[in-house]
This record gives sequence, C-alpha cells and structure tokens, in this order.
Amino acid sequence: MVADTDGFEPIFDGKTLNGWEGDTAYWRAENGNLIGEVTPDKLLKSNTFIIYKGGEPKDFELKLEFKITEAGNSGINYRSERFEGVPYALKGYQADIDGKNNYTGQNYEERGRTTLAYRGQKVTIPNKPGESQKNAWTETIVDSSLGSSDSLKALIHSNDWNTCHLMIKGNRLQHYINGVLMSDVTDDDTANRKMEGLLGIQVHVGPPMQVQYRNIILKHL
Repeated sequence: MVADTDGFEPIFDGKTLNGWEGDTAYWRAENGNLIGEVTPDKLLKSNTFIIYKGGEPKDFELKLEFKITEAGNSGINYRSERFEGVPYALKGYQADIDGKNNYTGQNYEERGRTTLAYRGQKVTIPNKPGESQKNAWTETIVDSSLGSSDSLKALIHSNDWNTCHLMIKGNRLQHYINGVLMSDVTDDDTANRKMEGLLGIQVHVGPPMQVQYRNIILKHL
C-alpha cells in the first residue's frame, strides 16, 4: 500500500470523480478505485485521459497503486497539455503502464518525442534537434543501466497491485515501480521539454481492458 507521508495529499476520494475530468463512458469510481475500462461495445478511436483539475504541477512527487489486465495499456501523464481537436487527449511525458509489462516503468512522451527512456535506462536528452524513429527519440544518450529490462520486469506483478512513485524535479524525471527505479531521464532539450503541466491517466486504444488506480497522493516540491 502507498504510505501517506508528510506533505502528500490525496487527489482522488475513492468514491467520485470530483476533481477530475474525463469521459464517463470509460472512467468511473468504484470501491475506492479509479477504474478505466474499455468494453467490446465501446472501443476507443483515440487514447483518452481522465485529467486532474487541481492545477498544473511543476515539481512534485506522485504515489499511487495500479492493477491492469493483461490486454491493458495505460499510463500516467504529467507536465502535459491538451491535444487540440481530440476530447480528453493529452500530449506530454508519460509513465508507461501495460498489462504484459513490456513497457511498464519507461518514459514515453505521448504525441511528442515518443520513447525517451526504456525500462532500465538512465539517460540524458541533449539540447539538440532530433526526431522520432521506430517509436523512440533519436537524440538520447544512455548514461548508465539501472538493470536489464527483463530483470526489472520480474519485479512487476502481473494482473495484481503494484506501486508507482514519480519523482519529478527540475528537468529530472524518475519513475519507480514497487520501490525500484525503472527509468531516469535528465531532459536538457529546451525546445521540447516541459517544466509544468497537466496530470492525467490514460486508457489506450486497443482491445477490451481494465485498469484500476487507488491511493493517489500528490506532494508539491
């Protein structure tokens, strides 16, 4: 369970979607959980988010627990902005989460530079032009390894509860799963990086799935 430590405040009451904005065809509050669900009769045409209405966090820590079905694809967006023309769509940094745990823990920029750090990578993104190729940003320097992707994957529970802890300060973005650092990005790309923005949770285009989040707490730094 996510411990409620000093300075953290709950941002989801476990009973309602108060303080959040999203498509209620896909999002609901139930039994203390924030649930995102895609059903066979309501397949998505584009990724949809439930967006926190409590401001645009800059430097912060976020802690929560998540559980996702095997076919699921989700993620936690931060320092993001609305993607115009698509309801409840966000563009920005994402702590990736998927049911097969192929991507869980990595840093992916939704509708932007795409993969910034794979699971197990400590990277620096230099202040120079680049492009996305094969769903990853070309201008990325791997500084060191946090462990192999497979060894870190073994620490993530399938179809069971996991903890996620985001430590976002300045241009350093750290994603922890179950207390283990999974990706670590230093973003020196002044043309593309964001230093504040919206917080939201994603349900991804794809087959029927369900993701649950609970004990969502936020601390401004």
